[in-house]
Amino acid sequence: MEHIGKEFMKKTQYKFVSKSDQSQQLPQPPLEMEYAHKMRSINLPKPEEIEIEDYSLRKAIEERKSVRKYSDEPITLEELSWLLWATQGVKEVHGNNSATLRNVPSAGARHAIETFLLINNVKDFEPGIYRYIALEHKLVEYILEEGIDDKVAEAAYGQKMVKNDSVTFIWVADIYRMFWRYVERGYRYIHIDVGHICQNLYLAAENINSGVCAIAAFHDEMFNDLLKLDKDEQFVVYLASVGKKNK
Repeated sequence: MEHIGKEFMKKTQYKFVSKSDQSQQLPQPPLEMEYAHKMRSINLPKPEEIEIEDYSLRKAIEERKSVRKYSDEPITLEELSWLLWATQGVKEVHGNNSATLRNVPSAGARHAIETFLLINNVKDFEPGIYRYIALEHKLVEYILEEGIDDKVAEAAYGQKMVKNDSVTFIWVADIYRMFWRYVERGYRYIHIDVGHICQNLYLAAENINSGVCAIAAFHDEMFNDLLKLDKDEQFVVYLASVGKKNK
């Protein structure tokens, strides 16, 4: 019996890949999803100004593990800025806005993943869903309605850690950024890319005495509706809860 997973792996082999829009000299998509500029934005501490405890890479790798229960201690805005910079920070805009170089690898430097956050317990910060604007290293308000944390937990099949943490990272694929170059093969690459991002989150969290739990079990359609995404072009691919470790 040909299961859908096997079919996916077969049909995304190079011999089945169609001609890309890039090869046909069609214009490339923007480096980042557009956002409504009327939304309130919050500038994050600049990467060069972030003061984070030095932590050896070896120690971070050896001590990294999934953590599902967190203390009531909030993380700070500076710490959140560090996590965002470590996972999606833009080091350089290459050429004539043709690509970004970031702190994580991406197939062809396409960086087709956007970061949304459910903020629950960040010091002096209003709870709600925000979006990270990587090119400007800032957050914009997205959904601040009461009870949004319960809706996120419901879309995560009732996993309460997404509302009992400090912040839940919600990674969204903007698929055409990848498809423009790699067509069908690009659907493989977005999952590889988001794995790189999540591992950086795990390691960076060790610097701030925090734990992470990656989450792949969620209700796709419910999450995409919740974030008001164009479900053909943007869709949630991965989650991760983050919070201070219990002492």
